[in-house]
Amino acid sequence: MTSARMPTFFLSHGGGPWPFMDGPWRDRCAWLERSLVDIPQHLPQRPSAVLVVSGHWEEPEFTVSSGEHPGMEYDYYGFPQEMYSIRYPAPGSPGLAQRTQQLLAQAGWDAKSDAQRGFDHGTFSLMKVMYPDADVPVVQLSLKATLDPDEHFRAGEAIAPLRDEGVLVIGSGLSYHNLRAFGPAGEQPSASFDAWLRTVMGEPDPRKRRQQLAHWQQAPGARASHPREDHLLPLHVVAGAAGDEPATCVYGELFAGALAVSSWRFSTDTEPSSFDRRAFAS
Repeated sequence: MTSARMPTFFLSHGGGPWPFMDGPWRDRCAWLERSLVDIPQHLPQRPSAVLVVSGHWEEPEFTVSSGEHPGMEYDYYGFPQEMYSIRYPAPGSPGLAQRTQQLLAQAGWDAKSDAQRGFDHGTFSLMKVMYPDADVPVVQLSLKATLDPDEHFRAGEAIAPLRDEGVLVIGSGLSYHNLRAFGPAGEQPSASFDAWLRTVMGEPDPRKRRQQLAHWQQAPGARASHPREDHLLPLHVVAGAAGDEPATCVYGELFAGALAVSSWRFSTDTEPSSFDRRAFAS
């Protein structure tokens, strides 16, 4: 049976282990949570597996997690002690890891695999909400430590065939990620960068979209929003995997009342999202 082509997503993943928490930290992610719960309902089919390009994993070469039963990477600090024993027990998929590595190698990358790599919070924070039963296999793909936009775009092009094989490809990051200005100080730069991102994502010519993403540092508020590009580059990977397909905003708000953030779906299906509070923002 032939699989329907899966969309690709760039998803802002929120902060730390928020889906495992109660109280104010969880509450501030309520709108994000609703948008993530909605995603599986609008896929053409249940994914055979999920490949997450995580902004929390960098390696000298593109690397895929290949363990059958991945553990956890508690890559955050300052949270209650119980947040360092949480589990998201989804299986891995050595087969998908091998297929991803093969596609990258065919495109000229010296791709690696890592059977010990566990789920970091860029992965389990999203998956806990989207698939709470942990019954969909999950594989992670690292960033390449060069953090070169074009390399990540081309890596996305290489793995695009996975979309026709029932695999949901997600880029997990944050459209604004400056922890030193995570509050009112980030209001203006995040608004400027988000406005630029919305213009770029709405560009009907995919060649121009790619060119503008490659030169993202020239955008208003760019470096104030991303002192390091680790949380932005997953977007380049999924945009590469999307090819000519248009982008639709599937989540947008002023996170914590100040920071303009957004998530994006690439697909020929461009139905508007009811979770974009900033759809008509100036």
